[in-house]
Amino acid sequence: MAGAHHLKLVTGVESTPVRRRIPALEDYSPDDVALIDRALDWASPVLATKTLKGGEPALAHALGIADILAALKLDADCIAAGMLVQLGDTPDMLNSIRQRFGGAIEALADGVNRMRVIESLTQGAARLDADAAQLEGWRKMLLAMAQDLRVVLIKLADELQTLRFVVKSHDPNEGRVGARIALDIFAPLANRLGVWQLKWELEDLALRVLEPQTYKHIASLIDEKRAVRNHYIEGAISLLRQSVGQAGIQAEISGRAKHIYSIYKKMRRKGVGFDALYDVHALRILVNDVADCYAALDAVHGLWSPLANEFDDYIAKPKSNEYRSLHTAVTGPDGKPLEIQIRTFEMHRDAELGIAAHWRYKEGARKDAGYDRKIAWLRQMVRWKEELADTGHVNPRIQDDVFGDTIYVLTPEGRVIDLPRDATPIDFAYRVHTDLGHRCRGARVDGAMVPLNTPLRNGQRVEVIAAKQGGPSRDWLNPALGYLKGPGARGKVRQWFNRLNYEASITDGRAVLDKELQRNGMTGINLDELAHKFEFAKLNDFLAVVGRGELSPRQLQIALAADAPATVVPDAAPIVKKARAQPGGILVVGVDKLLTVPARCCKPAPPDAIVGFVSRGRGVTIHRKSCANVARLDSERLIAADWGYSADAMFAVDVLIEATDRTGLLRDITEILSRERLNVTATNSASRDSSARILLTVEIDNLEHLHRVLTLVKNVAGVSRAVRR
Repeated sequence: MAGAHHLKLVTGVESTPVRRRIPALEDYSPDDVALIDRALDWASPVLATKTLKGGEPALAHALGIADILAALKLDADCIAAGMLVQLGDTPDMLNSIRQRFGGAIEALADGVNRMRVIESLTQGAARLDADAAQLEGWRKMLLAMAQDLRVVLIKLADELQTLRFVVKSHDPNEGRVGARIALDIFAPLANRLGVWQLKWELEDLALRVLEPQTYKHIASLIDEKRAVRNHYIEGAISLLRQSVGQAGIQAEISGRAKHIYSIYKKMRRKGVGFDALYDVHALRILVNDVADCYAALDAVHGLWSPLANEFDDYIAKPKSNEYRSLHTAVTGPDGKPLEIQIRTFEMHRDAELGIAAHWRYKEGARKDAGYDRKIAWLRQMVRWKEELADTGHVNPRIQDDVFGDTIYVLTPEGRVIDLPRDATPIDFAYRVHTDLGHRCRGARVDGAMVPLNTPLRNGQRVEVIAAKQGGPSRDWLNPALGYLKGPGARGKVRQWFNRLNYEASITDGRAVLDKELQRNGMTGINLDELAHKFEFAKLNDFLAVVGRGELSPRQLQIALAADAPATVVPDAAPIVKKARAQPGGILVVGVDKLLTVPARCCKPAPPDAIVGFVSRGRGVTIHRKSCANVARLDSERLIAADWGYSADAMFAVDVLIEATDRTGLLRDITEILSRERLNVTATNSASRDSSARILLTVEIDNLEHLHRVLTLVKNVAGVSRAVRR
């Protein structure tokens, strides 16, 4: 063969029939073998000179993957892709694969390369034991990323071949991180997909790498090679099949020797030694109905002696996850303990694919009906190997149904976040934390800046750029702009604006009510009692209704009239009630118990003429009437105000002093302030060209005191001006 001759000259690799290099291809058709041979022939020159990260020769790794996939009876496209993916994931390489082998094989290779995002998480994998939820997220993400189930199977074969090499290498410690990932992520995936051949070998090899002494100890306790144990199981099945047949029961009997990791796990879970385990060898009997289950149980106990306290009837009393089966343990052939499970075919389908979700019970995971349904689809797909072989692709219906409504993306720290399909970075931000969603202003996806309405894809790493404070944009609620996909995020944005509108309505309602109270001369009325009169438990709810205009002025007037004095002068001028300032407070406005704050722009102090402005969320801000900002305020929210004096009320005012700069100037000024007992709360001074400018904030009880102090400051040598700002 020309290709083989070329291979020998270039690489020195001997070209042998592909069936010899991949033994599991023995039952494949000549056309399938020809395709796989062609892929191997083309890839070998590159793979023969390449070594993988762990030290394994790339060609040996590719052949190992092909043999694993062939043992699973997967189609030729899948086996070829499993070898070709080892060539790399560059666009040029994928294009070459497509040109030589077609788009189906190229898509499989590309899918496996994209799944390798898990390798970016290997640093976190060393800490996986403590975070079960994170492990579950990574498993789901891997499945969701695969548009074709065969991609997952190739990846499982890839991990298994790597572990095989690690175990054979001289330093298995080099593969500890990979073994941890295999045990916590890939073995559970194989379990869920029903690929038992891969599951048990991944678990056993991972245990052998992670805990070599434990593995050797359990292996020595079993004291049998796997082939011997399998031979024992086959003998037990033969005896049991004969006994059940004599009882007139139609049954399907299967079994396998329990692998080492399963024994290790049960010993740890039960806290017992090896001698206390009765299921090192196990059989399963499947029958047509419940009556046959108990008849088969009688046949088992008639053949072998049952072990005490080792019988469980999960048919009469199912487990909480609706798992149903009979479990018994007996003294089997050669006096060895033998565990036997008996169930109907329907119970078995439920346990493996349906509501019982036996794999979830084994892993202790939370029940999720939707996810169980998708796993059931995937398990069926594994059984449909014939369809895969015939069509070369997965049923499109399955592609749409399995994980089609969910994507899985990563935080910068590697945490998996599940989102609705086509979710955006804003959906992601709200899923991480509501406040992060409110403050979201930008996003990086896989390190690149993207618009906030960019649909996310499985496996992407998303970083949110957030403002220190702020809220969402109303544009986010516009479906045409595509900023939000998930109802959860959309609901949180609506809540934010509802709360904002609520607070604005409270402010507007207080302004309306204050004006009405002043107009009726009833500023001293108890507002809580007024709210209760309208059957509102909270004052703010009442004010919000007034602010939204849902309570008419006429209704307010009727309610206020019931509390008005007996003699009310029509069209009377607005009355401003002057209540005393609260202790430590500084001013009083038209309504009792109303929070007031002096404006920072003009710092009013008695006896300045003042006016109040009803602000949003901060009560009433008090300005000097001469303040330039008053003219720019909403006149509808201005309210009459006056001073109410208190013996301990103090007011902050700004003072500007200009003088010729000299040594001791500031000392002379502060001596006067200290003598006059003025508290200085802030100071700012600057000098230029022998001129000094000093700005002070002082606390005073009235302006007369301030004027006296300023007169004294003007008499200080060098001071040309001392005024209140």
